[in-house]
This record gives sequence, C-alpha cells and structure tokens, in this order.
Amino acid sequence: MEQVTQDQDQGRVQGKAPHKFDEGQLVERLHRGHSLLKKQVHKVIVGQDAVIDAILCCMLSGGHCIVQGVPGLAKTLMINAIAQAMTLGFNRIQFTPDLMPSDIIGADIIQVDAQTKKRKFEFLKGPIFSNVILADEINRTPPKTQSALLQAMQEREVTLSGRTYKLDQPFFVLATQNPVEQEGTYPLPEAALDRFMFMIFIDYPTIKEEHLIVKQTTTDTDARIEPVLEHKDMLLFQKIVRRAPVSDTIIAYAIRLARATRPMDDLATDHVKQYVKWGAGPRAGQYLVLGAKAMALVDGRVTPSFEDVQAVFKMVLRHRIMTNFSAEADGVTLDAILDDVMARQKVSA
Repeated sequence: MEQVTQDQDQGRVQGKAPHKFDEGQLVERLHRGHSLLKKQVHKVIVGQDAVIDAILCCMLSGGHCIVQGVPGLAKTLMINAIAQAMTLGFNRIQFTPDLMPSDIIGADIIQVDAQTKKRKFEFLKGPIFSNVILADEINRTPPKTQSALLQAMQEREVTLSGRTYKLDQPFFVLATQNPVEQEGTYPLPEAALDRFMFMIFIDYPTIKEEHLIVKQTTTDTDARIEPVLEHKDMLLFQKIVRRAPVSDTIIAYAIRLARATRPMDDLATDHVKQYVKWGAGPRAGQYLVLGAKAMALVDGRVTPSFEDVQAVFKMVLRHRIMTNFSAEADGVTLDAILDDVMARQKVSA
C-alpha cells in the first residue's frame, strides 16, 4: 500500500513507493487530501457543503451516486470541478429518448488494414471509458439504454460481441434526475437503483449563497481549478476506507436499520408494516458501513460511530424502499418512515 505525502510548495497530494507507514499518519493524509479537494471545488461552487461531502464520501467508498434536483443547481459543474481537481478523465453523457446502448459503451466498426487492405472489426470505445461519468437526466432514456450502465457500475467492465473490456480505475458514475418534469421519463428499475450507493437531494441555495453566485458569475473573473490529487491517490484512499476498522456494534446497528425497513421482519416498525411494499436488501447494510467509514475518515477519525451511520442512513435507504398505496393515500412520505425507523432503533447492541 502506498503512502501519501504532501508537496508543501504546490499543495499536491502524491503517491510514493510502498513502505512502512503509520495508521494515524495515513488517516491524516486522507483527511488533508479531502480538505484540499473541497477547497478547489469551492472555487466554482458556492455552498452545497453537504452535497459535496456526500459525493466525495461516495467516491472514497468506491460507490456511485444519483443526485436529484431541479435544473440550474450546478450539478454538472460540481462533478466536473471534482474531476478536474483530481486529474481524472471526465465524460458527460446526456441521456435522451433516442440514446442507444452503443452510444454509451461503444461499437465495433469496420476498418481497412493499411498494410493487408483487408477489412476487420475494430472496437471504438464509447464515453463510458473514463474515470468520472456524469449520466445527465438518466431517467429520460428507455430501460434498454439505462441497462448499459449496470455491468460497468457493478463489474467495472463492459462486454460487447463476446469480448470484455476493463474500465480505468477509479470509476465513478454520478447520475442526475429532474424531479419536476415527469412526462417522457422512464423511472429507473429497482435493480438499477440498487447499484447506486447514495441518492442525494440537492436543494436551492440560501439567499446569501444565491447573492454570491450571481455576483461571481456575472463578471469576467475566471476561477481556475488546480489539480491537487492524482488518480492513484483516490485509489489509495478507497483502499484506506476498506481497511478502516469498524466495531461489530456499529455493523449490528447498520444491519438492524436495514432490516427494520422490511415489512415482514421482526424489527419492522408499525409505519413500515403499514406503508412499505418492500424494504432494503443486504447491499444497504454494506453501504451504510462503508459510508460511515468514509464519513469518519474525512473527519480525521479512524473508526466510525453511530452518528456516522445515521449521517448516511437516508442517502443509502431512500431509493431502496418502495412505499405502497396506503402511504400515498395517507400522505406519509418516505422520509417520515425513515425517521421513524431511526428513532426506534437503539444505538446500543
């Protein structure tokens, strides 16, 4: 495992050859790298600290996230800024009703060999072959095209014409959805939603933040993002998250929270039994623990606490639970059900 060192002159976190390292020092490097990255993103993004932290924690955990919010809230600019600050490849895919799977993955095309003059098939890579993928308005394309992302997100590879192609690492997908316009959209199936670690809601800025946004973006000032992390640093940080210790008590708490969302489980609350059609699967518990680890590490702590699990609880669970007709009829929201689940699960084992 590499050790991360800091170049004080350039403020860049770099990877060096593996050698003996100190656990506390490694956590400090991750914490420092996160701070440097967030500072660069804030050169172009005003506010939205919770959203930026959630996206970064998702990337550190090796997951993918889906962001829901109305147009104009700088979702594209935010993820582009993160990619620039980490010298990662970035591609934006605008999902439309006529988008085809080959427009994402790529396709075999016929080429003529310059020497033999014979025709042969050559694979032309699509935009999925990058480090950071922005799947913009993913619910505007049919399920056939949406499914083109599933293998890439889960296996970090794509298969075409019987051949498998590995994707570059790190690989991160951030998908966006517009909650306002529903006409002409195709909601993601539950199997596709389950591939996303977090679902993040992005809201309007405060009046002070909006004033600053308008002031900064109506001048000729050009905010330049400086790369502060190499791609190998993100790979290292993802290993640190995986290796971070976590107590059985925290794991048991995460599992209880996930199981409490299943109507037929003994831990299910009355709200869940009455208003939930089906609850979260085992992947929810995995992501609760990974997300809690990442939250602790960016805060400079080695191991997660109950509060870290609670901090990622809604982001992990809100897209893994389906409510029934009774919830809609009684006006019971999913957030209200999740609040009830968390309130009734004690933090002690």
